[in-house]
Amino acid sequence: MGISLHDPEVASALDRMYAEARDQMAALRDGGAFSRLSEASPQERADALSDFYLPVTPEAGRLLYALVRASRPATVVEFGMSLGISAIHLAAAVRDNGSGRVVTTELSEAKVAAATKTFADIGLDDVITVLAGDALTTLQTLEGPVDFVLLDGWKELYLSVLELLAPRLSPGALVIADNTSMADLVPYLEHVRDPSNGYVSVPFPARESDSMEISCRAVT
Repeated sequence: MGISLHDPEVASALDRMYAEARDQMAALRDGGAFSRLSEASPQERADALSDFYLPVTPEAGRLLYALVRASRPATVVEFGMSLGISAIHLAAAVRDNGSGRVVTTELSEAKVAAATKTFADIGLDDVITVLAGDALTTLQTLEGPVDFVLLDGWKELYLSVLELLAPRLSPGALVIADNTSMADLVPYLEHVRDPSNGYVSVPFPARESDSMEISCRAVT
C-alpha cells in the first residue's frame, strides 16, 4: 500500500494550498485583519476570513499524519476545518490505516463548500464527514467514542469543545491543540496540565514562534 500523502493528487493539492496560504498570511499580517477582528464574534470572524486558509504548518500536518497512523483511531474529530489542509493530513492517515473516519467542523459556509469540493477532487471524501455550523451544536450529534481530537478553531472555544467531547473520549485518546502560545489558550492549558482532569500533557514546538499541546486522555 502506498502513502496517501504522496499520492500525486493529494500532494499537488497540498502544495497549491500551502503556496496560497503563504501569500495570504503575509497580506493578513500587513493589513492587520487579526487585530481588527479581535472583538468580533466567532461567526463574524468566520465570515470575514472565509477565503483564508489559517492552516497548520507542513511539519505539523506530517506530525498529525504520523500520530493518526500510530494510534489508529476509529474516529478523529477536528474542530476548525478552515479550507481543509489539516483534514487532508488526518484523512490520508485514516485511509492508510485501512479503517476509521474523520469528522470535521466548520462555521464558514464558503469554506465548507470549498473544502468539500477539494476532498472529492483528491478522493478522500469517503472518509471525511463535514459538520457545518457551530461545533458546540453540531458535535452534540456525534455518536460513539472519540479516539483522536484536533483543536484548531477559535482559540477561546478550545476548552468548551474539549469539555463537550470529554465524555466520549476513549481511554488513551489523543487531543492535539494548535497555536498554544496564544493568550486565549491559558485556561485550556491549565485544564489539560492539571493531573486531576485525567490528562498527561506535553508541549510540542510546531514552528519557531508557536507550539502544539499533545494531551493523552490517561484515565481508564
